[in-house]
Amino acid sequence: MPIVAIDGPAGAGKSTIARRLARALDWAYLDSGALYRAVTLAAMEREVALDDTEALTRLAGELEIELEPGGKLLLGRENVTRRIRTPEVTEAVSRVATVPGVREVMVSHQRRFAARNERVVAEGRDIGTVVFPDADLKIYLDADSGERARRRLQQEDEVADGADEASVRAGIEARDRQDRSRKTAPLRVAEDAWRLDTSEMTLDEVFAAVRNRVTSAIRP
Repeated sequence: MPIVAIDGPAGAGKSTIARRLARALDWAYLDSGALYRAVTLAAMEREVALDDTEALTRLAGELEIELEPGGKLLLGRENVTRRIRTPEVTEAVSRVATVPGVREVMVSHQRRFAARNERVVAEGRDIGTVVFPDADLKIYLDADSGERARRRLQQEDEVADGADEASVRAGIEARDRQDRSRKTAPLRVAEDAWRLDTSEMTLDEVFAAVRNRVTSAIRP
């Protein structure tokens, strides 16, 4: 069961590259962030306080979340693939993702997903360090915060109307600090990860480099 684990900070291109790689290889795509977004959406809709860690953990354990190999996400029977990408969810998800109990539940979801699929491209912030520490290949994508802000602005459904590059960059840098300093599963580079700085690269160049690395490291 080959697993390619792609980690990195917000806006580094993890989701875009992982999704494209999975399609190119015909592997299952695991978007770990979508799971945390689903919990966040449910908490907001059910008016669960985002600082109530016990309530959030209970909610995470109660939710029926189904992540399909192509990236579609179902919450109960409802397709929430687009609704989890709203600016409101984007702004709140980091608070939910720092809750240890929520992360424990979501890690179980991710490992069950991998067990159901023979070949997986997984992306997130702790995929290679916590979720799949024995992944066949670990990749860490990075870019400077200014470039990541510019990319995030291009994802219009994830950025509030009227946001400018400075505010988006500030938000990304705040998220970086939070992800790297949290006690549970902090964002860090796995010791055996291949690190790629994408700041000066086009999307096609990043994809080509990553695909070459995967095909040379994992034989069919």
